[in-house]
Amino acid sequence: MTVSQLYAALEKTFPKEYACEWDNDGLMCAADLNAEVRKVLCTLDVTKEALEYAAANGFDTILSHHPMIFRPLCALTPENHIAKKVIFAMHKKINVFSYHTRFDTMPGGMNDLLANAFGLTDVRAFSDGESETGRVGVLTSEMSLEDFCFLVKDTLKCDVLSVSAYKSTVKTVAVLGGVGKDFIRGAIRAGADVLVTGELSYNTMAEAAEMGITLIEAGHFFTENIICEYFAEKLANLGIENACFCSNRIRVL
Repeated sequence: MTVSQLYAALEKTFPKEYACEWDNDGLMCAADLNAEVRKVLCTLDVTKEALEYAAANGFDTILSHHPMIFRPLCALTPENHIAKKVIFAMHKKINVFSYHTRFDTMPGGMNDLLANAFGLTDVRAFSDGESETGRVGVLTSEMSLEDFCFLVKDTLKCDVLSVSAYKSTVKTVAVLGGVGKDFIRGAIRAGADVLVTGELSYNTMAEAAEMGITLIEAGHFFTENIICEYFAEKLANLGIENACFCSNRIRVL
């Protein structure tokens, strides 16, 4: 499969119609669209370490969730850290694909994966007023908040949670990978007891009980890294050798 053929296959798998208008994703860089894709590295972020690992281990392509190039680059010089990564990728002939908000929003995407990981049933979408990115569903049985927090940590393999409690039990759960502060009102309207997301602001956490919802902040990386195994499965179905790379740089000390 060539770079252009893989691009066509991924664009079909992750339709552009689901992307937010402000987003920039898809094919980030490629030195030769007709080059053969032999080995793909799946990662949440295209970090310097991910690129170096790919170059050292024979990966000709990287497939990520977060776009390597998000804002326009005014110049390609080593002074800019993003441009420096692009230069490295092009020099090493590493192709980079990134699929961001379209994967968050699409049916079967990021937030459906999260809902499935928590064992939610009767899953449906909920909105922030712009897009129906969030998912809400019910647990098979009501749980104490403490037990649910242990479930979240075990499921997402995260080190620590920030929890702002409204009540001590959980039955209806809303999930949103990444930054979820704009989806709190939507989760409340959807009847959620709790919203599990990656990042929330101090003010929203402090006001959770007053709004009538429990908020759990599990870390941006941990709520979205689930994508790597999904990418790997899709690539395997295309007959492409692949592996996953952990791009997390944030540690709890």
